[in-house]
Amino acid sequence: MSVAPIVLASASPRRSELLESAGISFRVLPADICEDQLPNEEPVDHVLRLAEGKARAAAEKTEGRYFLGADTIVLCDGEIMGKPKDHADAQRMLRKLSGVPHEVVTGFAIYDRERDDALVEAVRTKVFFKPLRDEEIDAYIATGCPFDKAGGYAIQGGAAHMVQKIDGSYTNVVGLPLCEVVEKLRVLGAL
Repeated sequence: MSVAPIVLASASPRRSELLESAGISFRVLPADICEDQLPNEEPVDHVLRLAEGKARAAAEKTEGRYFLGADTIVLCDGEIMGKPKDHADAQRMLRKLSGVPHEVVTGFAIYDRERDDALVEAVRTKVFFKPLRDEEIDAYIATGCPFDKAGGYAIQGGAAHMVQKIDGSYTNVVGLPLCEVVEKLRVLGAL
């Protein structure tokens, strides 16, 4: 059996599910890199740097030709919202998103080991939350779902009822802009 030429440098089950839904053969090898934002780093530059860093870090650990890295943030009023640190942080994030449009930005990178080059792109989706009641926020936090999600929510899960509408890619909000990723994989000859 041959080794899949595409390696997903992410432990996210949502990213794996999205690639599987497109019929893409891949292996998973999470990349562990520092995800701190650099001083004066713009949000888009941040996700692009992390996505490429993850792809290249995975390439250093295993065989394969194409390495897919991604990083997703929620951007609201200039604040980059990563994964909540604790209950209070999740509460703060969801209150801030309540009734306010925000952006989900995912950077992805496909590193081609043979060419020693990476294609990188960022996709932005505007998300509109309904106004949330405190009891809704607390009930959602009690599920444990917010703690491994940028911005403290998952559109495909328990937070679906909070989202009034989106403008842009749904799969981007889930964690991987599938249309754009598949197109870039085709351009590179990975599919």
